[in-house]
Amino acid sequence: MAQERLDPADVSTWLTRGRTPEHAAAIAAAWRDFPDLPPDAPLQDRTARGRERIAAMRPINDAIRDQTEAQRQATNFAFTEQQVQSGRGNDRDIAILHGHEQYGYDWDVSCRYADGWYAAHVGWPHHYPDGVPSNAPLALLHAAYDQGFTDGGGDRTDLFDAARRSNLAILRESNFPPPAPTATPSGRPLPSAWPKPTDEPRPARWSRRLAIIDAADVATGDPSRTAWDFLTLILSRPGADEAMIVILTPAGFVVPDSLAADHRSAESPTIGAIAAGHQLTQLLAGREFDDVLIALQDDGLRLLDEIADVLPLCRTMERTRNTRLQQRAHLRTWLDRGYAANENMAAGHIRWGKAIHGLTGKLGEFTARHVGPGPNGGHLIRVETTIGTLATGYADADGAPLSPEVIVSSKARLRPTIASTLRTFGAATTLMGTLDLRAA
Repeated sequence: MAQERLDPADVSTWLTRGRTPEHAAAIAAAWRDFPDLPPDAPLQDRTARGRERIAAMRPINDAIRDQTEAQRQATNFAFTEQQVQSGRGNDRDIAILHGHEQYGYDWDVSCRYADGWYAAHVGWPHHYPDGVPSNAPLALLHAAYDQGFTDGGGDRTDLFDAARRSNLAILRESNFPPPAPTATPSGRPLPSAWPKPTDEPRPARWSRRLAIIDAADVATGDPSRTAWDFLTLILSRPGADEAMIVILTPAGFVVPDSLAADHRSAESPTIGAIAAGHQLTQLLAGREFDDVLIALQDDGLRLLDEIADVLPLCRTMERTRNTRLQQRAHLRTWLDRGYAANENMAAGHIRWGKAIHGLTGKLGEFTARHVGPGPNGGHLIRVETTIGTLATGYADADGAPLSPEVIVSSKARLRPTIASTLRTFGAATTLMGTLDLRAA
């Protein structure tokens, strides 16, 4: 099937890729002002045109970078402040906010201030964590660490400073507040304490999977939000329509078919815990689950903590967390573990390693590795057996032969593709001669 050709001079092209209207208009204008020359134009002219367009887009790219960095810092500070206000923050979170408010540090420098403060507070020796990547000047990071170390009670001129602070830290342990509860009175784990999705748990059939998402994460026709529509991301996977999807709206829990336009709101849930518990119980009645994902944050997650007893106890229970970008990445990791009724996926822990030439994963007798660029573009993944030969002669449950070489379009898809390929080969059968298993 021929792919749709995208027009870079069209504003909508960049809107659907997550750019703001201002940036999308500027990028499209640069492509209109400096379009690609015909393929038969002289090479030097086409090269010059490309350089002109790059020069025109440099201010746009700088503005995008600055906006992204400002948004990252604002999101990190807002999340940390929310954690502290809700009682889930720790001493280091408080130190980060103090460094920002007291000294005007940005996020990276505030974190280095908190490193120094926490080291002094718990009795550790003075030590610069220079291995942590940061765009801030090293001298500024060291100065922030020193300031935090001093504010935390450290004194580098005192020979017995570390011993004194260690004794004080031990005395403070009796004054620590009790840890936040991680389970209900009946012993069920709270959703807020569930781990983030990884590729380690056993894959599960879509018919035995449950996803609870927020109505705020469902797009309302805005093309700039299409890439962040969690419902669309789920339903775009083959077989995902068999899964149970529940959406939390301000009025309570609904299924996608019952999601009205006025439910798609970023407002906090207004329904009470008792009524929400009854709604969720009715929606989940008669279904059995092996895998549950919670994609709720803040008020929605707190509501689910209150009614955690109505959630099914099953093999794998996870939740998305942190920034929007990480939440989407966690959702995709969870989606990669689903498979349809006519598929087989092997269980087991995938052992990951960084080989000299690329990422490597191992499951059972199979090893999948990134060997470099593909012959016609993309990135080549090759599956081998324990003796180092190509994993040829294997077929899926339908008898279709499995190719030991897979091409992916981007490095971002290497790990999930290696994981799904390994699980497919792990559940495969060996072809016997030229027997066509599909005809048998």
